[in-house]
Amino acid sequence: MVNIPPEDVRQHSVGIIGAGAAGLITGYTLLQDGFENVQLLTRDKSPGGVWAKGRVYPGVSINNVHGEFRFSPLPMPPPSLQQETGNRLSGEDMSAYMERFAETFLPGRIRFETEIVDIRRGEGDSGWDVEVQDLNTNTKHVLSYDRIVLCTGGCSQPLIPEGLSAKSAVQAGFRGPVMHSSEFASHVDQILNDAKLNPDYSVVVVGGGKSAQDLSAYLACQGVNVTVVFDKADAILAYPIQLPECIRKSRCLGILSPHMELHTRLERFLHTTWLGSKITHAFWNFLTWSSFEVLKIPKGSPLRNVHSLFWGIRTNDEGTGRKNGFHVLVNEGKINLVAPTRAEKYGGDGVSLILGNEQTLNANAVVLATGFVSSWTGIFTEKTIEELGIGRHPPTQARCDAWKHYRTLSSPPPAHPQSDQWASSIYRGIVPAKNINARDFAINGAVFTTNNGYGFEVTAHWISSYFLGDKMRLPSTVEEALAETDRKAAWMRKRFPDMLLWINESYSSGLAFWSWPQAIDELLDDMEVPSMRTGGNWLTWPLRVISLDEIASLGKERRIKREADASACEKVNHARCMSDI
Repeated sequence: MVNIPPEDVRQHSVGIIGAGAAGLITGYTLLQDGFENVQLLTRDKSPGGVWAKGRVYPGVSINNVHGEFRFSPLPMPPPSLQQETGNRLSGEDMSAYMERFAETFLPGRIRFETEIVDIRRGEGDSGWDVEVQDLNTNTKHVLSYDRIVLCTGGCSQPLIPEGLSAKSAVQAGFRGPVMHSSEFASHVDQILNDAKLNPDYSVVVVGGGKSAQDLSAYLACQGVNVTVVFDKADAILAYPIQLPECIRKSRCLGILSPHMELHTRLERFLHTTWLGSKITHAFWNFLTWSSFEVLKIPKGSPLRNVHSLFWGIRTNDEGTGRKNGFHVLVNEGKINLVAPTRAEKYGGDGVSLILGNEQTLNANAVVLATGFVSSWTGIFTEKTIEELGIGRHPPTQARCDAWKHYRTLSSPPPAHPQSDQWASSIYRGIVPAKNINARDFAINGAVFTTNNGYGFEVTAHWISSYFLGDKMRLPSTVEEALAETDRKAAWMRKRFPDMLLWINESYSSGLAFWSWPQAIDELLDDMEVPSMRTGGNWLTWPLRVISLDEIASLGKERRIKREADASACEKVNHARCMSDI
């Protein structure tokens, strides 16, 4: 792409697909950097994405503690149910924050109730055409932008097993409502009303993740009979007392999780030595055991059949537990568990569900907490996905020995063949490697971390610098970018066996779960601004609290650097001109 002066780039239009957390902070950052024509598109009636008012259902809370899922420009009030949730944020808290952020910083910038039909290259392969449908009038038309930022996330398109779909229910004669967990908010009143009329009314929730646990706990608290069917539950974190910030909000957990690059002596000790490996695994094993004990999960309970805290990314942070939380209600017999097994199909009697172990469950309503598929496949044609390079592909190399010296990764759990674990070629989880030199397409929200607020905000700055043509640490060719993404994919397969089979590509372009601080440092290094911003000395740095205040001035830092780079470039050009005279 021809270098364009930043003042000209700022005149170019930017379309942001999605008005969730990633979309909101991206829009804000671009506007702060002087982009004048920025528009966000969402099919929802309000901002927030997965936390939009119409999607949040009663009882839902998030894993982040207060202060971890917000942005530096806007403080977040304490959780409305602080004691009940163990300082966790409720869905209502998140929805209110997202609405306030949009109203404060993005008035008139969001186009609501706009369904994305197709995103494709503009005429002459210049810019982007976005075909949309107005959900109020059902009319379609095309919007054109010079640049696109894809912020659709990975939790918008439900994954529904074919045998359990609403269509299959109708064909089998099932008489009750069938819904995905993302639709629960619009059905919950009907369920509660029907349960009042029928004391034997039973809801079957399919899935063992956080959504399944939250909504089943809510129903049980309302006196509804609930049965949860799952094969394997998510891992859990729970503590007898609230963890101090120097543990929960520092680099402590990240350091104890191996990253693709080990930048410090402490990390190299923990992950490449025999003693360090023993310490690391002992720590994670203790967390697993203590979490079971805190939540009083009996030995032999299917809730002890969980994914690994160390090897996986399917983890729920329960804090000190909730008085009417899922695990308490299970122990009190108010929620029934059927596991390990899977729901297969609907029974022919209209009121039952048949499981993989041939057991039959009575069901008046079924909630499918079965996850999500990629939000990208429905808005791009296969041709565009291939040309842009955002699709998944099989490994380009059978194995990678770059991390064979990591002692903590020497004994992985059983997993599917690596050839089955496909990944995408998206540099840093932000830019498709094939398109890296075009500087007209980026993604925010496709890297899986445990601190989305901090991660989305730094990524937004990275994208703005990328669009503005700032001097950055980037691959110089498409081939270099592809080689780096292949290496990253090999790392993800080694670090998180089988996780690429579970999570969809629209939020698995990068997996930096516990080690998100290291991944953020790499983005800051790319922008050539200071990283490891928490500071500290050789003893205290792992326990220094990570705060959004560290990046509140990031836009100013980037501007100062941009001006300095431009000045240095002018001096070099002037010197060349003088030498030619």
